[in-house]
Order: sequence, then C-alpha cells, then structure tokens
Amino acid sequence: MANEKTDQEFKSVMRECRSLFEKKLHDYGASWRILRPSSLTDQLFIKAKRIRSLELQKESLVGEGIRPEFIALINYGIVGLIQLEKGFVDAVDMTSEEALALYDRHAREAYELMLKKNHDYGEAWRDMRVSSYTDFILTKVERVKEIEDLQGQTLVSEGIDANYMDIINYSVFGAIKLKESE
Repeated sequence: MANEKTDQEFKSVMRECRSLFEKKLHDYGASWRILRPSSLTDQLFIKAKRIRSLELQKESLVGEGIRPEFIALINYGIVGLIQLEKGFVDAVDMTSEEALALYDRHAREAYELMLKKNHDYGEAWRDMRVSSYTDFILTKVERVKEIEDLQGQTLVSEGIDANYMDIINYSVFGAIKLKESE
C-alpha cells in the first residue's frame, strides 16, 4: 500500500485530470480519436518541451505555468493508452461515456502501477526535483519515438504502453510537488 499521503494526493490529481478531460469531452467530443500514434507522441513532446523551457527560462509569455502542462501530459498519456488499445480512426467513433469508461480504466492501471513502483522505490520521488521528472518524461517520449520508428519491434525494451504509464506517473508526481510548493 502506498503512503497514505501519496495515495490521497495521487487520487486528487487524477480527479482533477478527469474533471478537465470530461469538460473537454463535452466541448470537443472524442476528437482525439483521429490522432495517429506519431501525432500523439509529438503532442506529448511539445508539452514536455514547454515544461522544460519554462523551467529554464523562469518566464511564460503565454501566462500558463508548468502545472497545467503536467495535467495535460497525464490526460494525453491516458489518451495514448486508449489509442494503443483502440487504434486511430478517421471520424470520432465513441461517445463521451465510452471515452470516460476507458479513461477510468487506464487511470486505475496507472494508479496501480504507481502503488507497486512506489512500494519498491520507497517514496523516492518525493526527494527528486521536478526538473528530473521533466527530463525523464522527455526521455520516455524519445523512447516512444524510437519504438514507433521500429514499428514496435524492440529486442528487450518495454513497449509504448509502459512508457505512457511512466509519463503519466511522473506527471502526477510533478503536479503534486508543484501544488505543495504553491
């Protein structure tokens, strides 16, 4: 079992992400269903690069900070898992209810993975810098790009899904740490 504080904070961030996802489903439907894997990877890349840029420059001209980008990475990571499972389509093919059910399942899987890894690593994420999460996320995105270029034919590495799960979990940790520092 995870540290009770970690458990509560993780679930709180995931509720925040789901709420935003649900509102965007209302506004746009499941328009993300048309995203091909490479486009989704590029979306994850630009979000993570923006975080890194903001960390280095310490200034945002757009006015949005780092934490909303971590929230976006969580939601795009879950969208990525859904797309891996369902494949991309040329026209939206699922209702908001179907999308939310898939979202909830993949969010639960990310949570369960966090519990296992947090147990094994002993809350090490709490002593890490947020900038390390950013670098790890960028590394995971680069790995996904390589796996996509290899058409998934890896020799010894985890698949794209495992990298998406790590991106989600590092992003949750980033969101938690940034909320603590507010």
